[in-house]
Amino acid sequence: MALTILRTLFHSPVVDIIHHLKHSHGMTVRELAEHMKMSYMGVKQHCVEMEKNGCLDSFRRSVPHGRPEKLYRLTVKMDPLFPSVGCELILDLLAQAERNFGPTAPEKLLHSWFQTKADVWALKLQKETSLENKAITLARLRTINGHMCMVETSQTGALRLVDYHLPLAPLMQKYPGLADIECEVLERLLGQPVERTVQAFSGLKQVIFTIRT
Repeated sequence: MALTILRTLFHSPVVDIIHHLKHSHGMTVRELAEHMKMSYMGVKQHCVEMEKNGCLDSFRRSVPHGRPEKLYRLTVKMDPLFPSVGCELILDLLAQAERNFGPTAPEKLLHSWFQTKADVWALKLQKETSLENKAITLARLRTINGHMCMVETSQTGALRLVDYHLPLAPLMQKYPGLADIECEVLERLLGQPVERTVQAFSGLKQVIFTIRT
């Protein structure tokens, strides 16, 4: 990804801020400063400037005592740093398949593609005995494929996979049935029911797969 290249070439706080915010639901300046081992004012200066430029927006989170906290998150202006994985070419090929083989051809091809990928991932998961370890390995595999996936625990204690980037978003928009196929694959790999939900804010989306036990 472009962001990985930027982090390699430039040791800039701005790149690190983008990295941390992309892997979160939003962070305060203090949280960013702790992760980056920088001063509060140093991080705040960058965040304020990035918000002025439309790269970040902010929102408030209530706390038990005191004033609500201000959190920052990325805007859609940062999307070019996290590209989709060749979706333009795939969409062209699927359109050609539809013209040649009929309206059901694209989703049949996509279903076959997902199942083939699941076969490969199943081999990597077969050594894992616990659900948590399976989820961690699966999150790592999805991250390699561009999803920036992390394992988290919900407020109710449920294990879940959270995709902080959606490299297949153009495909999902054109073929919404892919969401069901994706859940089907995850359920097969984890051996548990999976519920897919989408959170959207500032034009950005995160996909949450809650594992039901």
